[in-house]
Amino acid sequence: MLQLDKQKTPSCILHSISILLIPFLFLLGLVLAYFHILPLKVETHTLMIVTFIFIIFMFFVRHNANYAVCHMKSTFASMEGILQSELRANALTIMGKTKSTLHVHEFISEYYKDIRNDNFARVAPSVFPMLGILGTFMAIALSMPDFSAKDTSGLDHEISLLLSGIGTAFYASIYGILLSLIWTYFEKRGMTKVEKNIYDLEKLYGSRIWKKSELIKHEHTQSELKDQMIVQTLKETFNMDFIKELNEQYLKNFTTIIHDTNSSFTNLTLHMQEVSADLRETLSTLQNKKEGVNTLAVMQENIEGFNSNAVNLQKSMERFDTTVEHTFDKIDEELGKSVEKLTTFARIVSEQNQLILKSMATLKKQDKESKAQ
Repeated sequence: MLQLDKQKTPSCILHSISILLIPFLFLLGLVLAYFHILPLKVETHTLMIVTFIFIIFMFFVRHNANYAVCHMKSTFASMEGILQSELRANALTIMGKTKSTLHVHEFISEYYKDIRNDNFARVAPSVFPMLGILGTFMAIALSMPDFSAKDTSGLDHEISLLLSGIGTAFYASIYGILLSLIWTYFEKRGMTKVEKNIYDLEKLYGSRIWKKSELIKHEHTQSELKDQMIVQTLKETFNMDFIKELNEQYLKNFTTIIHDTNSSFTNLTLHMQEVSADLRETLSTLQNKKEGVNTLAVMQENIEGFNSNAVNLQKSMERFDTTVEHTFDKIDEELGKSVEKLTTFARIVSEQNQLILKSMATLKKQDKESKAQ
């Protein structure tokens, strides 16, 4: 704990009394003057306006820094316990050292943000003088005579009443300015105490919190280490020995593939040569033994050619059927030519078949005669 807070915490009522003491004494003096105890003239409306301003000032007192610092002191022990817990929760280990990244000033501001309304504290120094000026004009307006006198003595009396009313009305402006000065004094005093407590806390826990310069230095150090790791990785990746080994492995794999391919093609060539030799031998045997069959094969091929031409003719006719009507004359002409060619081809094939049959009959007759001899 700080030395300041080891002492007995004063009552917050005393802080509010210290702020209200001078305004209350001023108001008490006006009350005594109103009852003619003091030799001052105070009108009823002036006393009521000043009392109203004092009541408003009482509502503002709890938002003054000098009053708020009292509540900060009364809760300092619990706040310090929570602060230590937050320091442990925000701990960060760097280069073997463990410290917290928590900022004490930000923590205090967040912890005590509900202890008072900062907006009221900021507008208070300007509110009270404005209320005093407003009260002055109201007092003047209330004390203003109607100037209905018809003679000089009556007019003098009304002017005297106006001047006396104006004199007492200025008490409200004086009171408003006095409250503004008192508020500003205690506000600055309280803020000084708050800043002193925060400074003592930062000094007390400074060794347990990372400074901004240390974090920036660590960040730059980590960045340099990452750059060095990247450079080292690039060096290892693009090492000449590694590239040379990679090229050698690639050439070795390529040579193996070429050798296997050549072997496959060589085996295939040998196999094809063997198959070709067998085929030639087979064809030679067939040619020697089946010369008569070749004649029938030729005839069969002619017949198949005829059938193929007929199929092609049919396909041509089907294709021509889908054409436009003005091409029908040309189609008929082509079909006539095709029919003539087919007729000629059939006639030639028939003549060849008759010649082949006569040749075969002659060969059989000669064969029989040779066997009979």
